[in-house]
Amino acid sequence: MDTDEVGGSAGGPALYNPFTGKPIVAGVDNPVPTAAAMGLEPPRYCDRCGRRMIVQVSPDGWWAKCSRHGVLDSKSLEHR
Repeated sequence: MDTDEVGGSAGGPALYNPFTGKPIVAGVDNPVPTAAAMGLEPPRYCDRCGRRMIVQVSPDGWWAKCSRHGVLDSKSLEHR
């Protein structure tokens, strides 16, 4: 079974913690590292499919690439 086929609590797509790669479950604590909450740590996992991403950090920001959902960067914070 593909991870994109796993449904969320309402039958919609599952969401994943971008720092641990674990599925987000309603009612369960979803910890975010302090550095990530401050915007200093890039996500390591895709929040849509939970796959590990390729991450590049530079002095002026970072980008992360999911093989299925494209690039997320520190400037836009959106997949493109």
